[in-house]
Amino acid sequence: MTHVEHPAAGYKKIFETVEELNEPIPATITGVIPSWLGGSLLRMGPGQFEVGGEPFNHLFDGQALIHKFDLKNGQVTYYRRFIRTDAYVRAMTENRVVITEFGTAAYPDPCKNIFSRFFTYFKGIEVTDNCLVNIYPIGEDFYAVTETNYITKVDPDSLETLKKVDLCKYLSVNGVTAHPHTEADGTVYNIGNCFGKNMSLAYNIVKIPPAQGDESEPLEKSKVVVQIPSSERLKPSYVHSFGMTDNYFVFVEQPVKINLLKFLSAWSIRGASYMDCFESNYSMGTWFHLATKDPAAYMSSHKFRASAFNLFHHINSYEDQGFIVVDLCTWKGHDFVYNYLYLANVKEEWEEVKKAATRAPQPEVRRYVLPLDIHREEQGKNLVSLSYTTATAVLHSDGTIWLEPEVLFSGPRQAFEFPQINYSQRRGKEYSFAYGLGLNHFIPDKIVKLNVQTKETWVWQEEDCYPSEPLFVPTPGATEEDDGVLLSIVVKPGAERPGFLLVLDAMKLTELSRAEVNTIIPVTLHGVYKP
Repeated sequence: MTHVEHPAAGYKKIFETVEELNEPIPATITGVIPSWLGGSLLRMGPGQFEVGGEPFNHLFDGQALIHKFDLKNGQVTYYRRFIRTDAYVRAMTENRVVITEFGTAAYPDPCKNIFSRFFTYFKGIEVTDNCLVNIYPIGEDFYAVTETNYITKVDPDSLETLKKVDLCKYLSVNGVTAHPHTEADGTVYNIGNCFGKNMSLAYNIVKIPPAQGDESEPLEKSKVVVQIPSSERLKPSYVHSFGMTDNYFVFVEQPVKINLLKFLSAWSIRGASYMDCFESNYSMGTWFHLATKDPAAYMSSHKFRASAFNLFHHINSYEDQGFIVVDLCTWKGHDFVYNYLYLANVKEEWEEVKKAATRAPQPEVRRYVLPLDIHREEQGKNLVSLSYTTATAVLHSDGTIWLEPEVLFSGPRQAFEFPQINYSQRRGKEYSFAYGLGLNHFIPDKIVKLNVQTKETWVWQEEDCYPSEPLFVPTPGATEEDDGVLLSIVVKPGAERPGFLLVLDAMKLTELSRAEVNTIIPVTLHGVYKP
């Protein structure tokens, strides 16, 4: 992959505050948009990076902005609105940070006297509902989400904020990830931390059934289906996503820990944020857990271990001949990658950005293979007999199985991240292609297609262009896995029309079309295509 420099530091522009739009604006189209592509691309990200002169510190603190590119009979419009979360409305009303965000602490109201501050303090934790990470459907509805217990129902057409939903009302979880798995019938699975009674800790996998014909809310019928124990009593691992095959759940417990005591006391300490509650475990490495799906049960006898890495995004997992193949976007070591995503870091000049990325954990796409059949007599031998992988699994005398990965993609400070696949056709099944955002020293500057079987890569890149996570949309009736298009929002700061929707042919990664608008579009994290 060619290595590109960004001396002009145009990427700073994707981390700057923008205004919302009063109405959708038309885009200027070049090339040809496939006639079958009629729908909406919905994306979430931060859009307001300071309030009342106070900056938000972290990439995941900016106030949630929902973006929509609408494609209809060859025409394209772009629209965006801030989500009217409590965090946003109160910040706008009081012109200050009112609710503590991921890396920015809210201070007590300076206008209140000591008595009212004292009583506010005893109301306890106000958890943020700033849903800037993703948007996905539950039943007939769309929800914008972050990783707390609050999700926000939005109208996917008008982008209006409909209602704040507290998942704790329905499920015993403290929050769930922004990366659920969805089955063909609309069933949604997710995972979250649960700080149980007597401080017992577990990870709960939850199931939300599809919409029924009646008026009932799918969330009303949601339930915890399986509980996975925490390796450390008071310190759950940070969980960002999980894997699901036809018959199994895959949970990777990483050495980035939430210190619950710090977390609970942080709220009484002026100026502590969520980021202050993370710590690394230097000795545990990484643990892999399996659970069966139906009937749901934790497989406690399968104790998989690997060296330390950070994990945010599972690419895909599938079963093959008595093994589970798990493909991951990893970052080596136990140092927390989010430590490198403060806005002050990513908005530095290019040479500084490069220096910081040199100190950070190094990215690598890895394939781990987990054997389902474990025979005591096979100690010390590689249990993996799949012909196409060099990944290994070795049974140790203490009953643990040590995993070594096959590397699918690796380049110095070049990450393949925000992975996407042909989800409807290949989720949980053997597959060939992953699509991702190429991060160059944490700066998004290319779209990459990876053949996970041959390790071949294809790249789309253009000077001074900063793309976002590419979403795959299959061609109607397609049989080939990569027959479809990729949709990505790209920012080209100096251009006359600096924001555009890019449509790529997913097979060759060649440009089919772009729809340009005369407004800058800040960074987006995740999103969904709504046909």
